[in-house]
Amino acid sequence: MNKQENLFLAGSVLKYVKDNDWELKHNVDALSYAAIKTANLFSDIEPMKVIKFMLGDVPIGGFTHSYGFHTRDGRAMREFFGTKYYEYE
Repeated sequence: MNKQENLFLAGSVLKYVKDNDWELKHNVDALSYAAIKTANLFSDIEPMKVIKFMLGDVPIGGFTHSYGFHTRDGRAMREFFGTKYYEYE
């Protein structure tokens, strides 16, 4: 992951939060870092889709939700994302 990619995603995260009239209480750089790392692990997913899932609980196809509940993969994605968020320096 390069710094430019992280900066671009951070801008997209801020726009997404603003467009939804939310207050961001987390480190946007750590969110971007975790989203990129998570998207790399779950290879067919874009980092912004990871952000939308994590912040807005927006389903990623049938991958993260089933009948309104998180799937095993969705729960694994949330756990991995949290790990990467807290390891950001």
